[in-house]
Amino acid sequence: MSQPPRIDTPRTAYSALERRATLATVGILLTLAGVAWWRTISTAGGMESMVHGFAWVGTAMPFDMGAAVFLAMWTTMMVAMMFPTIAPIVLLHRLVMRRQARGLTPTVTFTAGYLAVWSAAGVVPLAVLLGFRRISHGSTWVEVAAGGVLVIAGGYQFTRWKQACLRACRTPLTFLATHDFGTGLWGTFRAGSAHGLYCLGCCWALMAVLLVVGLMNLTWMAAIAVIFLAEKNSRHGVALTRVVGTAVVLLGVAVLVHPALLQSLSPMPEMSSPMSGM
Repeated sequence: MSQPPRIDTPRTAYSALERRATLATVGILLTLAGVAWWRTISTAGGMESMVHGFAWVGTAMPFDMGAAVFLAMWTTMMVAMMFPTIAPIVLLHRLVMRRQARGLTPTVTFTAGYLAVWSAAGVVPLAVLLGFRRISHGSTWVEVAAGGVLVIAGGYQFTRWKQACLRACRTPLTFLATHDFGTGLWGTFRAGSAHGLYCLGCCWALMAVLLVVGLMNLTWMAAIAVIFLAEKNSRHGVALTRVVGTAVVLLGVAVLVHPALLQSLSPMPEMSSPMSGM
């Protein structure tokens, strides 16, 4: 028996358009993230001051890049780690703009506002890395500082601030409905920046872990990126925050009790002479 001819109604036609918009939006975000990962991996070997963490404080390793280069590399890292996690809200924003017969520009602007927050946040690790240059190698407080950072980072996972920011990241529809800054591009940029601030509030503590183990330590970067993705998008994301928090606190305590463990977390490059003239 032959099948009846298909009738394309406005609803089915619009659904097809939404499917194409979904594939295009998610595809672009994942492609950008993939390119950023490729760039990060390909340059990590030449940026030792970003690969190694607290264990190399005070060695003869120089800070081998200018501030502008560091911030550019930091932004690339944020694209790699964060763009997959924001696919739901960027997609939702794109579909809303599509229903309003607006082009791609508002969604690009929203994403730019989000990324601007993370780019600006790069000033903090930049200041920390520059401060490392002024510390003599073998300072007894380095392991204490490393363990303390880990304990604080893990403890933050249990706070109401973490949960409030995570809730904003996990409920994109609610966020867009409650953060309307107007229809202009400036309002869209502000909305993206607001979401970036929530994301920063959600993720800064685990990003601080990278300061201990190395900002461009690829293994840790990948692990933390997966945690971010799961926290924001998995149905078990809220419970995961507590599991991760417990693990990071225990790791921090272990570093405080056994300082030599820091070397295992962030292997120090072989340097024969201490830093001079710093």
